[in-house]
Amino acid sequence: MTVPYFDLKIQYASLRDEILQAVDRVCAGASFVLGDEVAKFEEEFAAYCDVSHCVALNSGTSALHLALLAAGVESGHEVITTSNTFIATAEAISYTGAVPVFVDIDPITANIDPNLIEEAITDRTKVILPVHLYGRPAALDPIAEIASRHGLTLIEDACQAHGARYRGRRVGGFGQSAAFSFYPGKNLGAYGEGGALTTNDPQIAEFARTLRDHGQTKRYFHDFIGYNYRMDGFQGAVLRVKLRHLDEWNTRRREIARRYRELLEGAPVTLPQDSADCECNYHLFVAWTAERDEVREALAAAGVQTAIHYPRPVHLQRPYAALGYRAGSLPHTERACEQVFSLPLFPEMAIEQAEYAAETLAGLLQERTAALQEVEA
Repeated sequence: MTVPYFDLKIQYASLRDEILQAVDRVCAGASFVLGDEVAKFEEEFAAYCDVSHCVALNSGTSALHLALLAAGVESGHEVITTSNTFIATAEAISYTGAVPVFVDIDPITANIDPNLIEEAITDRTKVILPVHLYGRPAALDPIAEIASRHGLTLIEDACQAHGARYRGRRVGGFGQSAAFSFYPGKNLGAYGEGGALTTNDPQIAEFARTLRDHGQTKRYFHDFIGYNYRMDGFQGAVLRVKLRHLDEWNTRRREIARRYRELLEGAPVTLPQDSADCECNYHLFVAWTAERDEVREALAAAGVQTAIHYPRPVHLQRPYAALGYRAGSLPHTERACEQVFSLPLFPEMAIEQAEYAAETLAGLLQERTAALQEVEA
């Protein structure tokens, strides 16, 4: 059996008529940048996240950048975040002139460890920026309490967490603002680049709308040096179609993840654990093993495609070498990046494919464990 890591073509085939109608509306109205489809998507996604405002943008990176600027982050400030993430989280901080301060992860969840945040706070700290990694919400209540006690702003990196819940509420409205990505492979993915900032603060929403459009408050009148962070009309139209299916897709992802957990129970592999407070959207289903490269090679030979998210932590990436972090600075993060790999997971995959992938992985790991024990004996 062949199990692809991901397949967007299957999803498109099921949505083709809806997508073509949506794209035709954009073409018929000649509204290719922002426009009615984007405005309607903003309304619908804000309602979905149970927040007052959504500002559609051209990427999740742009959303993070504007969220930080709206919080007043600038040169000389520090932003506390995780190194176990895609580099865009740190890049957005760097765009403002501020410095990312990396805190180690909780090895149980792979998210930022709230117990380590307070010791990283200095008089230069401005924002705490947790990442809902793999679609698993960070420990928002403890983090929010720390932020409140120290007078800091909480911003959510929800770029992987569309529809995920923390204590019954969808992420995106816990902080001053939140950033979402609609990169094609996300649970809610555009057909190109896309992102959004969500907030309950009307002033932040207005500030972000102005900055995304070259600082314009009205056409050709510019109050700020802004950016070209606008969403295309096509992406707004596509996202409106796909948003209607998101809860169904997330439910399917959780079903597949549950089957993975059942079949990998007792196997010599580590799986990040969900807490009772969280409903993960399973953007990714990851596993950790010390023999990652060999296991991935064997899985590929058996027809199971995998990926790695992420092989090198941000604090050890070349652009952040000047910050002075060294190997061993964040041991749990580094172990995760050395051992993590992602199993196939997308809503359209068959349960039989998930079962084959999990059973193949469990069998490989058990064989390798038995061989090692025999050598040691």
